[in-house]
Amino acid sequence: MPGAYPTPGAPETSRAPGAVLTALGPRGPYRARNRLTVTDVRGEAAAELSMVPGLFVNRSLAALRSAAPLRPDERAAALRRAAHLFATGTIAGRTVAEYEHDVSRVGGIPIGVVRTATRSLATRLAAAWESARQARPQGAADDWRDPGTRAGRGVWTRRGEVFAVNAAGNHPGTHSLWPEALALGYRVAVRPSRREPFTPHRLISALRAAGFGDDHVALLPTGHEQSDDLLRGADLGMVYGGEDVVRRYRADPTVLTQGPGRSKILLTGDVDWRDHLDTVVDSVAHHGGTGCVNATAVYVEGDPAPLCEALAERLAALPAVAPDDDKAVLPVQPAAAARALAAHLARRAEGTRAWRGADEVVAELGDGSAALRPAVHQVDRPDAPQTGVELPFPCVWVAPWTPEAGPAVLRDSLVLTVLTHQEELIDRLLDEPTISNVYVGDEPTYRITPGLPHDGFLGEFLMRSKAVVRH
Repeated sequence: MPGAYPTPGAPETSRAPGAVLTALGPRGPYRARNRLTVTDVRGEAAAELSMVPGLFVNRSLAALRSAAPLRPDERAAALRRAAHLFATGTIAGRTVAEYEHDVSRVGGIPIGVVRTATRSLATRLAAAWESARQARPQGAADDWRDPGTRAGRGVWTRRGEVFAVNAAGNHPGTHSLWPEALALGYRVAVRPSRREPFTPHRLISALRAAGFGDDHVALLPTGHEQSDDLLRGADLGMVYGGEDVVRRYRADPTVLTQGPGRSKILLTGDVDWRDHLDTVVDSVAHHGGTGCVNATAVYVEGDPAPLCEALAERLAALPAVAPDDDKAVLPVQPAAAARALAAHLARRAEGTRAWRGADEVVAELGDGSAALRPAVHQVDRPDAPQTGVELPFPCVWVAPWTPEAGPAVLRDSLVLTVLTHQEELIDRLLDEPTISNVYVGDEPTYRITPGLPHDGFLGEFLMRSKAVVRH
């Protein structure tokens, strides 16, 4: 639409480190005058990110709203093509290996974790069409032309046309969910995290190359002051953030919040925790402990001390190296940020028993960055407030649990892995509304596969059923 927003600059071709990551507006790549320097964990410039003003955001959303979605079969095929491009192609001048190095270098995420995330994100992108439709009620049809509507039937329809995402930057996998909105016919605008804009830039570029129009999916880097403009201008939105973000948007029915996961593990007295130590360690440390699906707290019926000792021993063996080292398994941050996190942990851990405390967390690497080594603390009661403290590295609180404490102390969990033979307890945990997912047995808390709900199906939020009766 001529004149719909400011005239774009030259399209982006290849970029070297330190060059500009463009915004991706409804008329193609846009180089803004206002650019943010994206630095790596050593404090060195890695890229410049074009920051668009509120006017650009508003006009971009208007263009997305006026665009007609692709046909359902076209969306499904485009998503599969995008998955292949994302995982194998050279996009915006960057190979897959160069993209993964960018993410590791800037986000401080272990390179092996990034490589796994590339494959996982591509797998979920290819399955986004089928995954999105898992939320469709059995009593609803996809189309009003379905023969069943002659006698009266529900038809599954969108609640709006434009979906906005205020994205996270802690892990590339957070971008595996919102493409389901594209599968359902929404046009999508993503505000990337300043911490890690490479994944959404690559993903949206792949989606466009695969067949989604520039006015179907957009990357709109903005300041915090424009984030509300993005959400207000869309029909529905999704935001990632801490407890403050959740509180801010909790009462807004048009915004889906993705806050702290506070995922947990419960081991009851009828199982031997030693048989499940691998699952506990993996749940705490996988992904470098950076995800909302990593275990924050472990509850054990009986004395927690032996489990704490074993956990601390296993976690202490993880190497502290640069994030782009093939041996890396721990996250890395600028040294000053790592020291601030350790100081925060020390304050929150007062009154607990430290098996690996805040003084062992920071492992400076000599280049201005520091790896974040694991922390293990034992608390003295199941309702200790520390069990709700979630930090962006392997940090776990181990608490005693009793049948009398029951599910109450396990509330507000994105994932709960329960190791027990007590079926009645599993029933009670499934009935607890604030526990989003229950994994029974040796299933790590971080398990996510296509077709499984994350925090419910995204389609439950994006869609509704309308009654249709026709003669």
